[in-house]
Amino acid sequence: MEKMIEVRDVSMRFRMANDRISSIKEYVVARLKGKLQYSEFEALSHVSFDVGRGEVVGLVGHNGAGKSTLLKVISGILKPTGGSVAVHGNVVPMLELGSGFDMDMTGRENIFLNGAILGYSENFLRAKYDEIIAFSEIGQFIDVPLRNYSSGMIARLAFSIATVVEPEILIVDEVLSVGDADFQEKSKRRMMELMGGGTTVLFVSHSMQQIREMCGRAVWLEHGQMRLCGDAGAVCDAYRG
Repeated sequence: MEKMIEVRDVSMRFRMANDRISSIKEYVVARLKGKLQYSEFEALSHVSFDVGRGEVVGLVGHNGAGKSTLLKVISGILKPTGGSVAVHGNVVPMLELGSGFDMDMTGRENIFLNGAILGYSENFLRAKYDEIIAFSEIGQFIDVPLRNYSSGMIARLAFSIATVVEPEILIVDEVLSVGDADFQEKSKRRMMELMGGGTTVLFVSHSMQQIREMCGRAVWLEHGQMRLCGDAGAVCDAYRG
């Protein structure tokens, strides 16, 4: 099977200041005096696995296990402090829905802004514009500034923009929990369409049912280390057990 994502011995360490510094002035003074003390936090430790073309792989683990950090490393948002990641194909990361939005601009303007950030051309976005609005269910609010939107409306619009194409690789963090129950079901159907179309998906969810239903394999992370990688059902059973 052709490999789309290759994660090799990836580690991610963060330096954290031990002192309780509440202002930039305190930070500068402490640094100049040489009194800044750091501790290292290892968010990921020697993680390795592959994802093949068309595979849907789930990530499971408790909060703080390193799942979101790993997705950011694979998406290229964070550079690992150790190891390497190779990604073969265009990636659409759906990590923090709406993070590329301008709250003072309207929904309509944000479609073109966010679409451009994701690499879509203006002509493509114009062609898909009606489809994006229809899927997001924003309706008449499309010409209202985003600061007047609810968080659910922002997430729906972001999801609609991100999934309007069929990317080769989709990286998804808890995105199927946005909106009401009807929109969640619609989001899930759209994800299934993408998966059925051959899109490679790396997928974080706290719902074991979603992992079992949608993933062929799963990776279990605990305290930044990989505990298990294999059949999704078996990994879910071990994680629950």
